[in-house]
Amino acid sequence: MTPMVRNLRLGLGVALAVALLDQATKAWMLALIFNPPRVIEVTSFFNLAPAWNRGVSFGLLAHDSSWAPWLLAGVAVAIVIFLLRWLIRAENWLIAAALGLVLGGAVGNAIDRLRFGAVVDFLDFHAAGWHFWAFNLADSGITVGAATLLLLNLLPERLSQVPDRPK
Repeated sequence: MTPMVRNLRLGLGVALAVALLDQATKAWMLALIFNPPRVIEVTSFFNLAPAWNRGVSFGLLAHDSSWAPWLLAGVAVAIVIFLLRWLIRAENWLIAAALGLVLGGAVGNAIDRLRFGAVVDFLDFHAAGWHFWAFNLADSGITVGAATLLLLNLLPERLSQVPDRPK
């Protein structure tokens, strides 16, 4: 198997795993904390709290119109196509895995938009009375994948030192 095929399979496998785990955790949280809505305190700085995100990251571009979920899902599909094209040409396994994280997250959130008209968020971290934006597993995949890609591009000498993935 060529490195290109291995990287593609890795990226698609990561994307599938993130999307499936994201949807499974959202189904669990919909049953646990959304109906009826309630907050579960897990630690002094972390709650499971129901939130519907009708916008994009951090609730930006939130809109209650009937067309907004379709527009945002369409944007997600365009991003997925772009990332798939990048994944096909991934130079190494680390880039492929990072792209898989972003792809899986984008797909997970797009599924929510098409099913519910909003994204299911439930992870609520807080400190000193300030709550960060609620998020989910898909958002985590997108963030970790994007941060990895950013770091690899900011540190190109590190990229050349990425070892081959074991066969």
